[in-house]
Amino acid sequence: MNALQSGSAVLVVDDEPGMRTALEANFAREGWRVESAEGVHEASRAMEQASFDLVVTDVRMRDGTGFDVLCSAQKRTPSPRVILLTAYGSVPEAVESMRGGAFDYLMKPVSFEQLRQTAARVMRRTSGADVRPAERSFAGAEKWRIVGHSAQLLKTLERARAAAATDADVLIDAESGTGKELLARYIHAAGSRSHRAFVAVNCAALPEALLESELFGHAKGAFTGAGAAKAGKFELANGGTILLDEIGEMPLSLQPKLLRVLQERELERLGETRSVRLDLRVIATTNASLSAMVERGAFRSDLYYRLNVIPLSIPPLRERSEDLEALAIYFAEQFAEGQKRPAPMLKPDFMAALRGYAWPGNVRELANFMRRVLSLHEGGAVDAARFHEEMKPLRIAEPALRPQPMVSAPPPGTPIAVLERVHLENTLALTRGNRTHAAEMLGISLRTMRNKIREYGLPPRRYA
Repeated sequence: MNALQSGSAVLVVDDEPGMRTALEANFAREGWRVESAEGVHEASRAMEQASFDLVVTDVRMRDGTGFDVLCSAQKRTPSPRVILLTAYGSVPEAVESMRGGAFDYLMKPVSFEQLRQTAARVMRRTSGADVRPAERSFAGAEKWRIVGHSAQLLKTLERARAAAATDADVLIDAESGTGKELLARYIHAAGSRSHRAFVAVNCAALPEALLESELFGHAKGAFTGAGAAKAGKFELANGGTILLDEIGEMPLSLQPKLLRVLQERELERLGETRSVRLDLRVIATTNASLSAMVERGAFRSDLYYRLNVIPLSIPPLRERSEDLEALAIYFAEQFAEGQKRPAPMLKPDFMAALRGYAWPGNVRELANFMRRVLSLHEGGAVDAARFHEEMKPLRIAEPALRPQPMVSAPPPGTPIAVLERVHLENTLALTRGNRTHAAEMLGISLRTMRNKIREYGLPPRRYA
């Protein structure tokens, strides 16, 4: 624990003597003042007689539940932070507790190190802006935890946790910037393969010829330049998890080979006939509608159904505005820690300004914005003036992204290529130059969008 926790008071509530004793000893070793209770009624009496900074309580006890302890804690002034220790079957109730004011909860079994990290995190929360952010954290996936407490996000995390308990393939369909790779890593870290490799492949970043070699590997001399045999990403991920990022960009010509790997869990390197057996989980992500691509013939239906065993979706930030405060505080703390300085207090008017912005770039945009705010402004508090000061350059730059739209219908006989170019420019202007969003609106892949921009000679840097 850091100096903030040293000397703080914690109440441990558990009806199992062994667990209670272990938690008492560990907290005391970390410098906490510790009291314990063996049930709900004893915990209520303890909180009446003394003040606590933190309450750590089991959910299932003989004389009640941890939610009863939570309700009792919320009646105190000031009310202590609360961490619930819950079994998997209690997840729905624990989700409700987050809405009711619990700062966090952990899934059993939990190590004290995980509890220590969670306690340190909730104790760092500043109440200066009257903000009590709730964060969702599962034991075993702390490094890749996803911040937020909105109902939609919690539902996604529940499904992700259930998926992690299996080896089923997962398809994550969400907008750019929402955290698809983070969710994939979270599933990997929470599952039984967490001690094995996690290998990510961006299907949109490599040309078709290179993508095939990267995925499946090749034998020596399989093609010009193949001076040595090379294992592909599937082999490197064997035993663990492979992430196929932007799977919608997978060329049609490679999709049958990918389908065979998914169905048979074996592959052949380019230039070889020997099969390699695979034991891995496959997680695919997309920001385009694969079902719509299937209807257009741009994606194989059998591959889609094979990938879509457990579908997951992450809500865009504009649909989870109640998570903005928790995310902003989280990023502020992370960046301040990296710069070795105290995290600033985020004032209520700053939070209100955050809520008033649409965040088209989702969590990625918010993270970069918070980094900019903290990098350029030193001091103990961040207010709305700083929000508008740092957001203003973006708004000034917007007109440069907007070509003049067509103001009237084109005359008969206008070449199709002209119509397509104008429509492309207008759509890019509408999305402020965001190619991913424009591709989704037009029902084309990101690869096709890039090709069209090059084909019509549009400024590539403008549409990044």
